[in-house]
Amino acid sequence: MRLEGKIALVIGAGQSPGEGVGNGRATVLRFAREGAKILALDRDPAAAEQTAALARGEGGTCVAYEADVTREETLVAALAEAQQRWGQLDILHYNVGVSIAGGDASPTEISAEAFDRILAINLRGAVLACKHALPIMRARKSGVITMISSVAAWANYPYVAYKASKAAMIAFTQQLAIQNAPFGIRANVILPGLMDTPMAVDTRARAAGQSRAEVAAERDARVPLRGRMGTAWDVANAALFLASDEANFITGVALPVDGGSMVRIG
Repeated sequence: MRLEGKIALVIGAGQSPGEGVGNGRATVLRFAREGAKILALDRDPAAAEQTAALARGEGGTCVAYEADVTREETLVAALAEAQQRWGQLDILHYNVGVSIAGGDASPTEISAEAFDRILAINLRGAVLACKHALPIMRARKSGVITMISSVAAWANYPYVAYKASKAAMIAFTQQLAIQNAPFGIRANVILPGLMDTPMAVDTRARAAGQSRAEVAAERDARVPLRGRMGTAWDVANAALFLASDEANFITGVALPVDGGSMVRIG
C-alpha cells in the first residue's frame, strides 16, 4: 500500500487497439493496487471506463473521466472533479503520446499540420496539465509529477515531431523539478525503450502492413537485455516507485526503462 491515501490523476489511462496492456492502463492498475484513488483520464471514454472497471474489479478506487489534452478546459474540469471528489491532488501522471498515428514523418516530409497536432498532444498538453495542477500542489507543499517521454528523445529516431516533443518533455520536467523544489513538489520523467504495447507494436504493424509477430520479432532483436522488449508493467513499476515515498529525495531525473538500449547507444 505504498500509495495509500494518495489521489492520482492519470492522463492517458486508456490505450490503443491491440494486444496486451498499454502503459497508462498498467499504471492505473498498479497505482490502484497500492492504495491510490485515481481519476483515469482519456479522450476515449469507453477506454477510460474499461481501465477503471479493471481497477475496481481488483478492489481499487478508480473513476473514468473523458478529457482531451488539446482542450485546456477539459483538463481544468478534470482537476476540479478530482478535488471535488477527494479534496486533493498528490500525483499527476502524464502518459499521452502519438507518433505514427498522428502523421509523424521525417524532417523533409513532415507536414505542418501533423507537427502541430503531435506537439499539441505530446508536449502542450503536458504543459497545460501542469499549469493547473501546480497551484493545487503548491498550496499543499507537496506533490509528484511524472511524465512519460521516450528513449527516442536521445536515440536515432526517424520521425521528427515525436522526437522533438519527447526531448522537450525532458527539459520541461527538469524545469518543473528545480522551480518547484521549494514547494516540496518532485518531478521526474520516464523514458521507455522498446515496449510490447498496443501503441508501439500494433500501431506499427497496421501502418507497415506487417503482422504483429513480425514487428515484435524485429523489435525484440534490438533489445540488449534478454533479447526481448519490456512491457507496460515495467513502466508502471517505475512510475509507482517515483510516485511513492521511497523516491522522496529523487527529482529532476530522466529514468530510462529500456533493457540497456541507452547503454549500447552511449
